[in-house]
Amino acid sequence: MRNLLFKDFGWKLFSLLLAAFIWYTVQRIIEGPRVAMVSPEDIRVQYGEVSVSIVAAAADRHLFQLNSNTVSVTVSGPPVAMNVLQANQIHAFVDLSDFDGKATQWFRPVAVSVPWGVTVMNVEPAKLQVIPPAQH
Repeated sequence: MRNLLFKDFGWKLFSLLLAAFIWYTVQRIIEGPRVAMVSPEDIRVQYGEVSVSIVAAAADRHLFQLNSNTVSVTVSGPPVAMNVLQANQIHAFVDLSDFDGKATQWFRPVAVSVPWGVTVMNVEPAKLQVIPPAQH
């Protein structure tokens, strides 16, 4: 029994440390940044009239309308990222993939995708009304 524990002890210790390191690395990747870090050097820019797309099944996408086709998005980031950021790199969308079609007024949050290094600070309006096919 003692031989089972202490035979190749160095390799076992190395394997244990390597496994702990891998677990820690994967946890950090999964969790991601917990709080958006904003430094005093960051530049804040507001983009008005950002087009909103509808994300749904291919056949359903054309059936729905939104009460507004555009939103205003405020983003922040370091000068290196903000100096090259262009309005066409900001994508706003409303996810309707789980829409059941039974609601008469349905408000959905607006999600915004931005390049790496840029943080979304505000979206106005934050939610848009979905108008089901029977109402338009």
